[in-house]
Amino acid sequence: MSQLDIRIGTCAPLDKGAAYLKQILPHGFESFSLSCWKTLGNVDLQRTAKEVLECIGERAVISTLGVFGNPLMDENVVQDLARVIDAAHLFNCDIVAGFAGAIEGKPLPESMPQFKKVWGELARRAKDKGVRIAFENCDMGGTWESPRWNIAHSPRAWEMMFNEIPSENVGLQWEPCHQMVSLIDPIAQLRTWAKKVFHLHGKDATVAWDVIRTEGIRSGRPYVWHRTPGFGDSNWTDIISILRMNKFRGAIDIEGWHDPVYRDALEMTGQVHGLNYLKRCRGGPFVPNPT
Repeated sequence: MSQLDIRIGTCAPLDKGAAYLKQILPHGFESFSLSCWKTLGNVDLQRTAKEVLECIGERAVISTLGVFGNPLMDENVVQDLARVIDAAHLFNCDIVAGFAGAIEGKPLPESMPQFKKVWGELARRAKDKGVRIAFENCDMGGTWESPRWNIAHSPRAWEMMFNEIPSENVGLQWEPCHQMVSLIDPIAQLRTWAKKVFHLHGKDATVAWDVIRTEGIRSGRPYVWHRTPGFGDSNWTDIISILRMNKFRGAIDIEGWHDPVYRDALEMTGQVHGLNYLKRCRGGPFVPNPT
């Protein structure tokens, strides 16, 4: 047992590989979630894996690989997800993350047949490779009536998805932020769904309850902001405690580039604050018991 049962790291672009990680590794990140937007493009996975592992050595791990496109409407995304599943072992990684996808312009339940077809095959492929699938819980601006990019944004949808693919290697890439945007209590939700959480994005939110109480959510005034951990409303000590009570082993990787204050020139300042804050919420440095 050590504090590294739950590692604290950050998200990084897969296409920038070791060159990016080399610059931020000295800050103390313990894990990296590597992902790409929509498709892999020209990323050479074998070469990237070799360079990344040489860069991080024993100082960090690769927690997840991700492709964030719409696999229910784009076959190229499906093919790239399959490539990443096949290559995960090269990174010493066993989680592939992304959006579940959506049939846009139709109510969410109408995505389920295509979801079962696409992800049923990908889940079987992943299971054969010893890989777990984790769906991010971002709504991407969609709704139940008209989802965009991702149907995996609410517990009702998760129940439907996991009924369609009742596999132990299919779960969630969870973060409190996206649920708070929907005015969901993330602590209550995590207590219910912790067993299905494979990986966490370290992203928080600040909810302006004064705006909601006086003007609601349709006034045009902002009522919630994405935040770096340490600047938002979530109790990360409780989050980590709930994870440990449910025997979670894995990583919380900060998803930066969203905070309205700690951004631009202050981006890494905010991320390093979030890193150290989450380490404190984890309990600080590991201290062995006396013998």
